[in-house]
Amino acid sequence: MLFASLTFLIGFLPVALAGAMLSARFFGTRGAVGFLSAASFVFYGWHYPPYVVLLAGAIGVNYLLARRIHRRKSKGMATIAVAVNLGLLGWFKYAGFMAEMVTAISGANVGLPAIVLPLGISFFTFQQIAYLVDIYQGKARPGALMNYVFLISFFPQLIAGPIVHHREVIPQLSQDRFARFHAEDVAAGLLLFCIGLAKKVLLADSLAQGADGLFAAQALGVGISALESWLGMICYTFQIYFDFSGYSDMALGLGLIFGLKLPENFRSPYKSLNIIDFWRRWNITLSTFLRDYLYLPLGGNQKGPVRRYVNLWIVMLLGGLWHGAGLQFVVWGALHGFYLTVNHIWVRHSGVALPRAAGLGLTFVCVVVAWVFFRAGDFAQAFAILRAMTGGSAPPLFALEIFAAADLLIAIVLLSSLIVWFAPNSYDLVDRFNRGALPPSRATALVQTAGVLAAAAMFKLYASGSYAFIYFQF
Repeated sequence: MLFASLTFLIGFLPVALAGAMLSARFFGTRGAVGFLSAASFVFYGWHYPPYVVLLAGAIGVNYLLARRIHRRKSKGMATIAVAVNLGLLGWFKYAGFMAEMVTAISGANVGLPAIVLPLGISFFTFQQIAYLVDIYQGKARPGALMNYVFLISFFPQLIAGPIVHHREVIPQLSQDRFARFHAEDVAAGLLLFCIGLAKKVLLADSLAQGADGLFAAQALGVGISALESWLGMICYTFQIYFDFSGYSDMALGLGLIFGLKLPENFRSPYKSLNIIDFWRRWNITLSTFLRDYLYLPLGGNQKGPVRRYVNLWIVMLLGGLWHGAGLQFVVWGALHGFYLTVNHIWVRHSGVALPRAAGLGLTFVCVVVAWVFFRAGDFAQAFAILRAMTGGSAPPLFALEIFAAADLLIAIVLLSSLIVWFAPNSYDLVDRFNRGALPPSRATALVQTAGVLAAAAMFKLYASGSYAFIYFQF
């Protein structure tokens, strides 16, 4: 079940909202927590029902491990608990990849059963590891079981983040805003959700046709011009932006509707003037997790510049592998590790900031090049696209023939660029709306515009459906 689906919008969400508020009204906070946890399991099982057992088992085992770690303060127990979570993630996400690697290297056929990747396993595994580590370090204490179940399973963040930390959510469950009707929260949440829905359905899904067209043409052996390759990759660059931004807006909007403030996960990353700033804005909660639970334990920047850069590379390589079981994801992470290293060396030894336009443009081009590996099915395809981008393919540089509606695609790209670089951040805009900081005329115009865009998105969903969110596969 997708947020951008009629099943969710006119079926699941109204029932979940009404049920949560009625439960809170008649049974208090515990009733609302229980109802929303149950609804979240229904949401999760909609995709592949057997994995509801996996999710419930992972939550139950980790809760018991957390209590045991808290009682014993055992480093060995904490290590085993983290290893169990990584082992579960490794089996479902990387076993097939490792089998292929062994087969390629040794020639031995490693037969594995078909493995269906559980939705959101990378996200809820990291959430539970953070909880276990904090319990061991004395930064948290095991609370009520139902609160922990809710923390991990709450459906707005379950499938593709944000990676919610226990200290960000559990304290809010005792506040009177949770699962109770507050007009300002519901209005702001619906507004943010509508903006996210429009980003996903109207922009990301439209841009997907350009990206898919490029990679499909290459897979068929069609000659690709430099212009076609750059247009296709810019389509993908904006597609993943609006796809992830749209999901993040919808997740945070849903949180507000239920009276919870989830952590921001996306802050206009293509407005970054350098790669360091990009990683402060893109997938913020993943970057925070990798910083707190990997980079800093490795020594961070406290053991000299060389060790700092080594730590950066380790974090980015593992961050790339977190996104997918394939060497192309490792290369994507390595490229960003290289970018970050160069950026830090430049700042350390030069101290000269590039002009704003130059910094913005250079950062964007670096990100586009890295996305080639992220989107490609394998190295051969990635290098073929890169070769085309540098003008190394047979067709004329400016040929534009592989896209069915190139003029429309260019118009969508131009509109997307205006939104990406000149429109205000949607979360900031809705926050100002929620605080009453917008002039009444502008607030009214914002609501009306969001309503029209949401209606257009709903019509498009009815007519042609929607693509799955890109981050669902992680």
